[in-house]
Amino acid sequence: MKKNVTVVELVVALLVLGGLGAFGFRWAVEGLVHSRAVQAVPDITKKSIAGALDQLAPLNLALMKEGSEFNAAVPIGSILRQRPPAGTKVREGKAIRVVVSQGGETVFAPSVGGLPLRNAEMMLRQGQLTLGEVTESYSLRLEKGLVLTQDPSAESSVERNSLVNVVVSAGPPPEEIVLMPDFLRKNLAEASKWASEVGVPIAITKDASSLFPYGTILAQDPLADAVVDDETKVKLTISARPSDAKDKASMTSLQYQVPQGSQESLVRVVLIDAHGERELFNGLRAPGTKIDLSVPQAGRARVKIHLNGILVEERDL
Repeated sequence: MKKNVTVVELVVALLVLGGLGAFGFRWAVEGLVHSRAVQAVPDITKKSIAGALDQLAPLNLALMKEGSEFNAAVPIGSILRQRPPAGTKVREGKAIRVVVSQGGETVFAPSVGGLPLRNAEMMLRQGQLTLGEVTESYSLRLEKGLVLTQDPSAESSVERNSLVNVVVSAGPPPEEIVLMPDFLRKNLAEASKWASEVGVPIAITKDASSLFPYGTILAQDPLADAVVDDETKVKLTISARPSDAKDKASMTSLQYQVPQGSQESLVRVVLIDAHGERELFNGLRAPGTKIDLSVPQAGRARVKIHLNGILVEERDL
């Protein structure tokens, strides 16, 4: 009987000691917490993370990111909301939770080049963008009313609902205004004849690495539709690759017929081979028009055909 009492007493003693230990630990923790100074939470909204940390550090307060949201009114990386709010009394060591701005929601600008203005505006709306300033410029490339250029450019990342400014063709210029033709992928003889007629000098740079036949124009300055005057100096880069049997064997014929429809389509043909990616054709063509190209290729090659800015076909050559 005495032995049983001893065991009970031992259990009771352990429970008492455990309770005292827990109480002591809690008392110590509470004492430590309550010994910390009380601080007023500052307003860190609209500040950067670095700026917020600079403001919280002297107060011995921490920062914790809870999430992020799109908000065009608050710059990306800035704090949208905080918890607890500014003015709240907290003890040192408290973490201030914040939500950070991701800036405005971004979209990709669609390609509206070559489209009638009305169609371009519809495409911009579908892309969650807005038609901005519309100006006109004379053009030899595109008919009156078709979009020549856009800003921001196609495929660039912009904020949703941004304005896209366009330049629309005013048609061919009057006789007193001379515009630079589009000589890309054409023969040097054609450009030389034009330059002689309008009285402008030509500076020629040769590219021996090109796969195009000798004399094919690879680049031009000024660009097509630029105004040409007495002070204009035309610079052309042409292919200097010899036209021999080996080169002829690397030429492949490519044919494409523009789909039937009610209006012209902007056709763009891009070649991808061992030399990289390069544009073979870019222009407006009427419905049903057949495009016949001689394509120089190096090894395995693929052609991508775009219609009004949309990839519609890929072919292996």
